[in-house]
Amino acid sequence: MLISTARRLALKIASYGLMHLIVAILVAFALTRDWRIALAVGVVEPIVQTLAYSIHDRVWHRIEQRRMLSGFEETAEAVTARLELMNAHEQNRAHNHHGHSHALPRSLKQVALKTVTYGLMHFTVAVLVAFALTRDWRIALAIGMVEPLVQTVFFTLHDRIWTRIEAKKARRAAEAATA
Repeated sequence: MLISTARRLALKIASYGLMHLIVAILVAFALTRDWRIALAVGVVEPIVQTLAYSIHDRVWHRIEQRRMLSGFEETAEAVTARLELMNAHEQNRAHNHHGHSHALPRSLKQVALKTVTYGLMHFTVAVLVAFALTRDWRIALAIGMVEPLVQTVFFTLHDRIWTRIEAKKARRAAEAATA
């Protein structure tokens, strides 16, 4: 069960990395018309962004945990949910209170705030990586402004897809527990 959770998290991060790689190369090429720079930015920047993304996602999970439950409840529910030991009643109680403590944000305000913080983080990393590779602030700022905007749209889609995957898995687990 714990391995399944780790596998899903690894798959989520890997799918984000692949998506980011493709978009970064295409945006860098569109801005520079130079495949060498596009490939350099497209390979290095997503590696750094994927590390930053995993930290960003972990921070957001902790924010969600703290908002939903107090200390002891938070710990107990997070452990049992991660180990998939919650019975149907506990899962329904958690779902009726906006999901498990490790769930992705559900409200539009939370999704928007998560997306904005992702965009700011992405802009900073993109500019710094592009500048380190090109030594040209104009190109670095152009890549840093355009590439994160495009990636933010794809990030939101990626995050929504994974939210649906997690919700479907939780429904199946609840149905299996009641059967």
